[in-house]
Amino acid sequence: MQTGIPCTMMRGGTSKGAYFLAEDLPDDPAARDRVLLAVMGSPDNRQIDGLGGANPLTSKIAIVSPSAMPDTDIDYLFAQVVVDQPVVGYGQNCGNILAGVGQFAIEKDLVKAAGPVTDVTIHMVNSGDKAIASISTPDGAVNYEGNAQIDGVPGTAAPVPLNFLDTAGSMCGALLPTGNIMDEIGGVEVTCIDNGMPVVLLRAADMGISGTESVAELEANEPLKKRLENIRLKAGPTMTLDDVSTNTVPKMTMVSAPQNGGFISTRSFTPHRCHSTIGVFAAVTVATACLIPGTVAANIIGKHNRKINSLLVEHPTGSMAVDIDLELDNGEVNIKRSGFIRTARKLYEGTVFVPETES
Repeated sequence: MQTGIPCTMMRGGTSKGAYFLAEDLPDDPAARDRVLLAVMGSPDNRQIDGLGGANPLTSKIAIVSPSAMPDTDIDYLFAQVVVDQPVVGYGQNCGNILAGVGQFAIEKDLVKAAGPVTDVTIHMVNSGDKAIASISTPDGAVNYEGNAQIDGVPGTAAPVPLNFLDTAGSMCGALLPTGNIMDEIGGVEVTCIDNGMPVVLLRAADMGISGTESVAELEANEPLKKRLENIRLKAGPTMTLDDVSTNTVPKMTMVSAPQNGGFISTRSFTPHRCHSTIGVFAAVTVATACLIPGTVAANIIGKHNRKINSLLVEHPTGSMAVDIDLELDNGEVNIKRSGFIRTARKLYEGTVFVPETES
């Protein structure tokens, strides 16, 4: 026997995932994890027995429910289903999957469309932060079509502006969780920073690469991957994340001089696979580091106006624009706002089946 569960598959930004109403999943966390593993077909490198696409970017889950918090419409819990291990991680947000949450909430009648654009206020359960997604809703219905284009996704779609408040220290409790702008870990200078995503920033040159390599080249570089993981495991406790051997954070991002008119170039690991672009919150965190004097990133880009910036963060398949409103006051960093634009598209809606023993 199998159990059917209502499910919507959506592309959010440069990721793809399954979106569920919380009420349609088991209340018990362990039972819910078993269901999510079965949905994606993990653990299996091919995820052949599930919906996952054999890549961390296509093995993601959004769990959505009405919010009891004041001035908040919905709760969004993000789950990263590990491809080759029986692990479901909740230790991070996902800004790409977030890009489809507002549309899903409106279509599931959790939020009523209000005019040509509907603002949906979202409580990101993983970190406790809030986001505001502006959803195109002409004629009272979600519209997915438009002229916005983001690198890493073919074609165009309706823009989804996303704005964030108070994301500094989302997972680590502080923007600079080690208390330092620069640390040395594993013999390499790094900046450990968290403005929506815990990230360890390293100079690409210090890791023996140029920072212009393709994803395939970096995936095949086993010495680099081992060295990155060694640094990541040491960085975890210093970032208040404790033992991160089974966690998907912190992310590891190597930075270098821009090649195509951006502010900085990145190559990111998530943490064990090379990202074909860069995670949304990782891009926000990298952009933030660009504006703080003395960080690994700031030392690469040099001096510039740090008052209000729209920063272009380059990645292997293009770039991502990030808006940061940041103030520096006697060494104190005040992040007033951060935001970016994503797109999303509903791929299909129906019923996903899992073995009854997993539900």
